[in-house]
Amino acid sequence: MDLIDEPEKAGNTPEFTVSELSGAVKRAIEGEFGHVRVKGEVGRVVRARSGHLYFDLKDDRAVLACTTWKGQISGLSVIPEEGMEVVAHGRMTTFANQSKYQMNATEVAVAGVGALMAMLEKRRKALQAEGLFAPERKQTLPFLPEVIGVVTSAQGAVIRDILHRLRDRFPRRVLVWPVAVQGRDCAPQVARAIRGFNAMTPGGALPRPDLLIVARGGGSIEDLWGFNEEEVVRAAAASDIPLISAVGHETDTTLIDHAADRRAPTPSAAAEIAVPVRLELIGAIEQLDMRLNRAETEGLRLRKQRVKDLGRLLPRPETLVEDARQRLDYWSEKLDLALKGRVSAGELRLSRAAGSLRPGLLQGRLDRARERQAATGARLAPALDRAARDARGRFMVQAGRLSPLAVERAVARGRQDVRARLERLQMAARTAQDRRAARLEALDNLRRTLGYTETLRRGYAVVRGDGAVVTTAKAAGKAAALELEFTDGKIALGPGTPKPPRASRSKPPPKDQGSLF
Repeated sequence: MDLIDEPEKAGNTPEFTVSELSGAVKRAIEGEFGHVRVKGEVGRVVRARSGHLYFDLKDDRAVLACTTWKGQISGLSVIPEEGMEVVAHGRMTTFANQSKYQMNATEVAVAGVGALMAMLEKRRKALQAEGLFAPERKQTLPFLPEVIGVVTSAQGAVIRDILHRLRDRFPRRVLVWPVAVQGRDCAPQVARAIRGFNAMTPGGALPRPDLLIVARGGGSIEDLWGFNEEEVVRAAAASDIPLISAVGHETDTTLIDHAADRRAPTPSAAAEIAVPVRLELIGAIEQLDMRLNRAETEGLRLRKQRVKDLGRLLPRPETLVEDARQRLDYWSEKLDLALKGRVSAGELRLSRAAGSLRPGLLQGRLDRARERQAATGARLAPALDRAARDARGRFMVQAGRLSPLAVERAVARGRQDVRARLERLQMAARTAQDRRAARLEALDNLRRTLGYTETLRRGYAVVRGDGAVVTTAKAAGKAAALELEFTDGKIALGPGTPKPPRASRSKPPPKDQGSLF
């Protein structure tokens, strides 16, 4: 009975499956809350490996789960961070697997300037703690860059102001990288432009800039928010090219200003910082040139005066060479006498050597040397015979005590020893004879060289008077007859031979020929 009555107790309540009920709830929530704006504090933020973004919005009593799909993240003007107070735009939906509702956030905006400034300060402190704003990271700007890269909007007035100021001060080549300067595309494009300029190859087809300027005109904090993004700050801090930040007006401050190597209050001021004034440089160079000329002139004048002052302290050249000149004269006189004495002594030694080196004397010496050598050779043969007999006697004495084989070997050794000694004696005799012959030949060559016959070959003659050598004109005048000996013969000059005429004085050269002296 109980089983039969159970359907009647259920009444008319419809029966749903879990999926049907979840779908009905999903349709009800999405139909009732098609598009909503929710204000709250960002709680947990998770970036999944799939690229989707999950975060929570909360207040003091409830928590709302929010989801932003991977393709929707690029449309967010602000990436939610934990602790931010934001206003999220989207639609309500459900997640049946966990039986919960959630919001698909397609837009996130900061709720108020105060919250935005708090988030900015929090980000600034975090980046500063990493050392991105440290003074030691700052680079020195080039004095006169050849190429300047400008990251800004191509349609705004900023680029025209920069080009105008550069043209007025010092024209330079400018490369412009157009970017969006506000909105959700601002931060990625600016960061990409900074990295792109740094990636250029020096000396390539497109010149690599020597200086970068990131510029934008003034605006609200929301308009300038792209320059506060972390990727822009990191790109500016990592730039190898010196970078000037010129975002907003003088009162506006963004995080890129802290990471840049130099901050300019306005874009026009950035152009003034980038290059000097050409006319001022020309004037400064002219002034330096004038100062250099004056310094050189004054330096030369002072050095000339110094040289004159030092010259007064030096002795006169005449006084420095007086003693040396006198010593030169003294030794010059001594030198003439010394040379004459040296020549006389040499002539005397030459005469003595020539007298001792007569051909007959040399031949006698050579004959005596040959006789001594022959006598020595005659004594050598008997001496060798005696030595042989003595050796034979000693050998015969010892042979009685040796075997026939030992005797034969001893005889062979004795003969070999005798032959070796004989060869050495003959070689020594030949060597001594060759050495004496070479020495004799050298002495004969010296005799011929030092003899007066060699002097006759050089154009001289020997004058003899009455059979004796005449060396003075006075002795020649007293001689009854003179004889002149030349290299090829002799000439006799008897009494009455005319004397050679005296040399006449040379006539002056003709006027049209000139003189060599």
